[in-house]
Amino acid sequence: MEQGMNTDKKSRRTLIGTVASDKMEKTVVVKVVRRVQHPIYGKYIQRQKKYMAHDVENSCRIGDKILIEEYRPLSRRKRWVVKGILEKAL
Repeated sequence: MEQGMNTDKKSRRTLIGTVASDKMEKTVVVKVVRRVQHPIYGKYIQRQKKYMAHDVENSCRIGDKILIEEYRPLSRRKRWVVKGILEKAL
């Protein structure tokens, strides 16, 4: 087998979140909420983070539940791409 020829593709991270803003062209801000257990008290608490994701078709709207996938850097803050809309907002 030749060196440098890697046949298996490394899987990229995926996250599910809600669109918080769609005011930019081909970019959406996605809020991802995750539940983590408190290290001392054991209670589950919510942590949230916002990611900027590339939306090629400009199809996402505020409130949509979407799937985003890690991607190469597209701009200074944009390293995610929209893979699909799971649930449309009302």
